Amino acid sequence: MAIGPRLDLRQSQQLVMTPQLRQAIKLLQSSNMEVSAFVEEELERNPLLERDERPLPGPDAGRSTDPLPVASEPADAASAAASDALPSENAAPLDAEWDNVYDNGLPPIGRGGNRDFDDDLSGIEAMEASERSLRDHLAEQIRLNLTSPQERLIAGNLLALVDAAGRLHVRAQVIADALGCDIALVERVRLAMARFDPVGMFCHDLAECLAVQLQERNRYDPAMAVLLANLELLAKRDLKGLQEVCGVDGEDMAEMVAELKRLDPKPGASFDAPPAPTLIPDVLMRRGPDDDWIVELNLETLPRVLVNKGFFASANVSARGKEDKTWIAERFQTASWLVKSLEQRANTILKVAVEIVRRQDGFFRHGVGHLRPLILRDVADEVSLHESTVSRVTSNKAIATPRGTFELKYFFTTAIAGTRGGEAHSAEAVRYRIKAMVDAENPSDILSDDTIVARLREEGVDIARRTVAKYRDALRIPSSVQRKREKAASA
Repeated sequence: MAIGPRLDLRQSQQLVMTPQLRQAIKLLQSSNMEVSAFVEEELERNPLLERDERPLPGPDAGRSTDPLPVASEPADAASAAASDALPSENAAPLDAEWDNVYDNGLPPIGRGGNRDFDDDLSGIEAMEASERSLRDHLAEQIRLNLTSPQERLIAGNLLALVDAAGRLHVRAQVIADALGCDIALVERVRLAMARFDPVGMFCHDLAECLAVQLQERNRYDPAMAVLLANLELLAKRDLKGLQEVCGVDGEDMAEMVAELKRLDPKPGASFDAPPAPTLIPDVLMRRGPDDDWIVELNLETLPRVLVNKGFFASANVSARGKEDKTWIAERFQTASWLVKSLEQRANTILKVAVEIVRRQDGFFRHGVGHLRPLILRDVADEVSLHESTVSRVTSNKAIATPRGTFELKYFFTTAIAGTRGGEAHSAEAVRYRIKAMVDAENPSDILSDDTIVARLREEGVDIARRTVAKYRDALRIPSSVQRKREKAASA
C-alpha cells in the first residue's frame, strides 16, 4: 500500500462557549452583591457604559409630591400674608427681612452642626467611638494590671498566641523555653490574664474556661468541679450518671446544668464578631387585591446601567486610526451585551420565581406543613428552560414572602411517597411534622422512632425508620432514650 498525502472532508459539531456566553452564565448564578461588584468594575473599565440615574418607578409615579402649586412669579410678603396657605420653603418672599427673628443668645449654627462655621463637615457620625478589637481591649488591661517588664513581655506573647475563641493551645513549658524564663512565672501571668475581661480567656480547654468563669461568680464548689471533670457524660445527656458521680439529686443537677448554660464557652468569639449581613431579597411577593399573589423584582438590587450611544457616535467620528475605531467598537459591543444580559437575567429570575410561587401556593397560605415536593425538572418544563438554567437562577437568590425571607432553593425538596398510592409529601414538611410530634410528646410517653413511623403512616406518609432517624438527627433532636433521661431529670 502506497503512502502519500490525500485530502479528506469531514463534518463535525462542536459546542464553543464564547467569553460573553461564559460571563452570562456566571452572572445568572451570582448573587445580587456579586453582580453589583462586577457592574462597578465594568463602569470603571468601559467609558461607553454609564449608570442609570433616573428615579425608580414607585406607587406614586406620575403624581406631584408637592401639594401646593408653585407660583409662576416671585411672591412678596404682602401676598404671602393675604394667602390662606403657607408658602413652600423654596418660595419664601423676596422682600422678607430677617432682622427681627428670635435670637436665643447662642452662636449661629454653622455647617455640619457646628457653631464656629469651620470647614469640618463631620456630623454626629464623628462623635461615635471607634470600635476596639479584642486584642486592643486585652492589651490595655495588660498595661493596667501588669507592672513588671518581664510579665508584660510574657503577656504579649500569650496575647499573640491566643486564638479568636479565646483558647491558648500552647503549653506554658513551651512558652517558658522560648522566652528563657521560669514556667511558674508564665503560669502565674496566664492565670492572671484569665481573669481579664472577657473572663475565661487564655485557658487550655473548655473545662478550665468554665471553671474560671464559675470562680469569678463564686459558684465553683466540689460538686461543680466533678461535673466539669465529666463533661463527656453531659454531652451524652447522661444526667443519672452525673448525679451519681457528683453526689447530688436531680434538682441540684438541673441547677448546675442551668448554671453552665449561662456561661460563655468561647469568650473571645463574641467580642470581634461582625454583625450578621442582611439578606436582601431579589424577589418581592405580596398578596394582591383578589387574594392572589403579586410577584415582582426588587429594583433596589438590580444594577441599572445603559449605553451612552451619543458618546459612542462622537468618539467613533473623532477616532483617528483603525485601532481606535476597533477599540471603541469592542467597548460598545461589551456594554450592549452587559445591558442585554442583565435584562435577560432579571426576566429569567422573575419567570422562575412566579412558577415557584404558583406551585407552592399552599405553603404561602397555610405554612410549611403544606409544602409540596418540587424538583428542577418541574419548573424547567413549565417555563421552557433547561434544568441547569433553573439551578443557576435559584442559586444565591432569595424571595421575601409574607411568611419570611427564603432562598429559592428552599422550595425544592425531595418527595416521599404516600401510603396506598396517595399523594407524595415533601421531605421538609415531613421533618416539620416530626419536630411537631416531638415537641408535643408527653414526658411520661416518649415517642420512639418506630412510633413516629407508625403515626406518619397513619397520616399517609410511607417512610422508613432509618429515614426518620436521619431527619431527627438533622433537626438535632436526641434519641428517645436521651429525651427520656432529660425530661425525667427535669421532672
